[in-house]
Amino acid sequence: MSERLVSGIGMTSARTRDRLIERLRAAGIADERILERMRNVPRHLFVDEALASYAYEDKVLPLGYGQTISQPYIVALMTSGLISGKTKLDKILEIGTGCGYQTAVLAPFVRHIYSVERIRPLLQRAQQTLRQLKINNISLRHADGGHGWRSQAPFDGILVAAAPEQIPRELLEQLDEGGRLVIPAGRRGRQSLLCVTRRGTEFREREITDVSFVPLLEGTEL
Repeated sequence: MSERLVSGIGMTSARTRDRLIERLRAAGIADERILERMRNVPRHLFVDEALASYAYEDKVLPLGYGQTISQPYIVALMTSGLISGKTKLDKILEIGTGCGYQTAVLAPFVRHIYSVERIRPLLQRAQQTLRQLKINNISLRHADGGHGWRSQAPFDGILVAAAPEQIPRELLEQLDEGGRLVIPAGRRGRQSLLCVTRRGTEFREREITDVSFVPLLEGTEL
């Protein structure tokens, strides 16, 4: 992939990205590591070419298949919830790879990411983009994310990019001691972004903000 394509021009240029970073900083994202990573990840490569001029606006964009790429503020907020107060995590589970943008943002902060996506064409597209960007510390799997990835558990953190009405017990059980689960939960129109920390057999829950995510669905699609 050419450096020019990654760097972007016009509405995908460094100046446009800088404006996004300033908006995120003004909205309360204070971790400079996250802001710098989001400046450097070419979000325009994770969306359809027709939408590239909107890539650095702080908005949700469609991916097809009834899915979306989260607005940058939410990506930054979820990343912060997972890595705040930590240097580098060992193993992270991501539920809902989507286009791979959140995966790319997380990559420098984790030794290895295990990411699950239920829609095969989205997974294949994410795999191609991440490979082109030389992001290699990931394992991708086409599966029902609600069951996690038990063979690789326990995880230092789990990030979920779709909303169940209630937090799946299987995901809680796959958290390591002190691990965090960052997940939107609740019915459509009444969802909250939660951070759940495991302390022994207890799970301590903290509400971060109100959100609106696509629902966490069962099964897979080819």
